[in-house]
Amino acid sequence: MLRKILAVVCGIISGSLLVGLIEQINHRLYPFPKGFHQDDMVAFKEYISALPVTGLLMVILGYALGAVAAGFISTKIAKSGKKTYALICGGIFLLFTIYNMIVLPTPVWFWFLGIAVWGLVLVGYQLALQKNNIR
Repeated sequence: MLRKILAVVCGIISGSLLVGLIEQINHRLYPFPKGFHQDDMVAFKEYISALPVTGLLMVILGYALGAVAAGFISTKIAKSGKKTYALICGGIFLLFTIYNMIVLPTPVWFWFLGIAVWGLVLVGYQLALQKNNIR
């Protein structure tokens, strides 16, 4: 049981690290305005609204890489061959993504991709099965 909990926690951590890394790269490409404070929600919404499509696609790329990593790591640690742990990670990330899309201004296409991309935890799951020969 502890291994299964650890699998989900490590999946979430690895996915979060990749999402954060891509978002840091995105902030270097599209820096915050001078005097910007991330705790100012109005300013943050303005920043998101002004991001070009490529900036929003970078966020989706981060989600995609995070999903694959979470699915891979959770499956590898769980060592059960079940996709349950990858799906739990994907579900948790999906909830956070939906929350972000509700509070931040995002276009409709971002909603579709932002929701669909978390299905990539199953790609990570499959990669872990192939690498470990767990079946």
